[in-house]
Amino acid sequence: MAKGRVRKDFLGGNTCLGFYSFFQYVIAKEARRVFILKGGPGSGKSTFMRQIGEELLERGLDLEYHFCSSDSDSIDALTVPHYQLAILDGTEPHLIDPKYPGAVDDIVNLGDYWDQTKLVPYKEQIIALRKSVSHNFATTYSCLKMAKLARDEEISCREKALNYRRFHELAKGLLRQILGQDSFWDDGSPTERHLFASALAPQGIVHYLPTLLEGMTFLYLIEGEPGSGKEILLREVAEHAYRSGCAVEVYHCAFDPTNIDLVVLPEKKTAVLNCFPELDFDCDSLDNLPYCERIDCNGCLENNMLKKYVRELGEAQDLFNSCLQRGLYYLKEVRVVYHEMEGYYQEAMDFEAVEKRRLEVLGSILEEIEFLS
Repeated sequence: MAKGRVRKDFLGGNTCLGFYSFFQYVIAKEARRVFILKGGPGSGKSTFMRQIGEELLERGLDLEYHFCSSDSDSIDALTVPHYQLAILDGTEPHLIDPKYPGAVDDIVNLGDYWDQTKLVPYKEQIIALRKSVSHNFATTYSCLKMAKLARDEEISCREKALNYRRFHELAKGLLRQILGQDSFWDDGSPTERHLFASALAPQGIVHYLPTLLEGMTFLYLIEGEPGSGKEILLREVAEHAYRSGCAVEVYHCAFDPTNIDLVVLPEKKTAVLNCFPELDFDCDSLDNLPYCERIDCNGCLENNMLKKYVRELGEAQDLFNSCLQRGLYYLKEVRVVYHEMEGYYQEAMDFEAVEKRRLEVLGSILEEIEFLS
């Protein structure tokens, strides 16, 4: 039996607006069964999900791994989309409670499997580490807010130089190319799902784009500086596709979630991606991509007008980069401190009991799949 396929993304993000969550979109439709994992750091929640995922993949099931933006090696949720099943981390900052307790949602409390007598002696150290995590997160978000002010200034300068007639022609051409001539208010049944394709993480700017773009026939790469109109263009594609009756997957910007970095139209096998240098993505990494087109929004800017703002643009770019890098530094510090805190809980855990509970959950999932098949 062939192994299943995996799509990878992020449900939450460390953004200029603080922690921003799309956990309500963990399953595209109403869930049939959800397992909500509770427990402290280091109690094995991510491993619990990863191991179940590996066994389901071996059985040929397609999965979605939703990774943690505060540690891109860790999993926040695992879903089996075809059967509308999910396992997810319900601890801070997600703090998810059952919507339909018992009927759909089950709480799996891994805190039942730690020896509290091994944690109490380290109470002061754990409290101090938790406070340090909160402080570093607060500093991270403060840096990202300052970076947002610099980015807004940069965008404002370029918007003054944006030739809107030229931009509207470019946008109209792209929309016609993707959706056809008469696409407005079609007879389809539109759906939308909101996620993150990338994340600001301790490891840097992380993405799993090849898994999201696998199987696409058409890929449009939107290039241009902030304020060149590309932010508007991505939004227009998402909105027009929805109004034309398409299923739309909207992947928001990891830095500013009010913006969009990727729109995927699965039924049309089409994707539109915001390309920026920090993303470090090469479309040549995609196997068997039939069509790829680059669209440069910088062509919509009036260079003579831009010359008036050379100094402001340079200063804003430098400030943005400085604040962003400072924010990533403190985000990395979060992971260092959190890892130290995990050590106390790992020493206190009965992982044999956790494994027994994992096998019970796996059995329940397999029974559900057999019943639905």
